[in-house]
Amino acid sequence: MKKIGLFFATDTGNTRKIAKKIQRKHFEEGVVDICNFEKATAELIDGYEALIFGTPTLGVGEYPQSVEDFLPELDKVDFSNKVVAFYGLGDQEGYSSEFVDALGMFHDEIESRGAQIVGAWPTDGYEYELSRADLGDGNFCGLVLDLDNQADLTDERLTSWVSEIAPALLEAAAEPVTS
Repeated sequence: MKKIGLFFATDTGNTRKIAKKIQRKHFEEGVVDICNFEKATAELIDGYEALIFGTPTLGVGEYPQSVEDFLPELDKVDFSNKVVAFYGLGDQEGYSSEFVDALGMFHDEIESRGAQIVGAWPTDGYEYELSRADLGDGNFCGLVLDLDNQADLTDERLTSWVSEIAPALLEAAAEPVTS
């Protein structure tokens, strides 16, 4: 069986913790491979048909350095047959004007390369001024988690989101039937 590739960037370790929760609590053992963007390569990402990307937003709507450094590598990946989901971490109170911007920016980078995107998440229940992750239709481009202000909602949101994305990711990751 092929696997789902989960690539994350982290500054404080929280995005990594969410990656581990996704891997250990929401999929069977051995289904999800985890890799920090600091160690990622285009070839590694290209080896998966199903992907989850996770990133926090740093400073005033900025990518973590590992994502910034990896962006040129995206041109070497063929996303046309890949199914991709996103999650992002942000602080809606402290950074209300750029809430989860890195999530939206990374989504746009991948979507422009032809990937099939799954896992939009409702904007209801969040209070922020602006977000590049807001699709304008009542949804974010992926799961949004605010561990600073809504940590108590994380497990419930994560469970709901993974149950929505898992079928498409598992189907994309399934090995083709040979005769």
